[in-house]
Amino acid sequence: MSDLTPFHLAFPVRDIAEARKFYGETLGLPEGRSDETWIDFNLFGHQIVTHERPNMAAAEERNHLNPVDGHDVPVPHFGVVLDMDDWKNLAERLRNSGIQFVIEPYIRFEGQVGEQATMFFLDPSGNALEFKAFQDRSQLFAKS
Repeated sequence: MSDLTPFHLAFPVRDIAEARKFYGETLGLPEGRSDETWIDFNLFGHQIVTHERPNMAAAEERNHLNPVDGHDVPVPHFGVVLDMDDWKNLAERLRNSGIQFVIEPYIRFEGQVGEQATMFFLDPSGNALEFKAFQDRSQLFAKS
């Protein structure tokens, strides 16, 4: 897994300054190239790009909820699989910054195939993010 190719994801945000603060300061992602209406961020080695779309629909109109392990998971969502220590540090950073979680950090599928730490939250534009970690990363694609 160490030879993964970085992915690229471009997505809309309602305000570019708000996105810069959230992704750059709250999440602590390094900023790459930018212009007046878009910003590249380094999401743990992957390139995400926020594109300003001032009149975007509210999250309630865009996101669907799908039941997983007793929680309502927002769809669509994106994120990264982190090492467990990085996941714990991010969860603490988000708690300390006052982020309101859609799904609080917890261990999903505990004691089962695919056990993982996960958390969900929204950016200021209502885009859903999930960050997860595995004690045993070989479980990433394991089938029960």
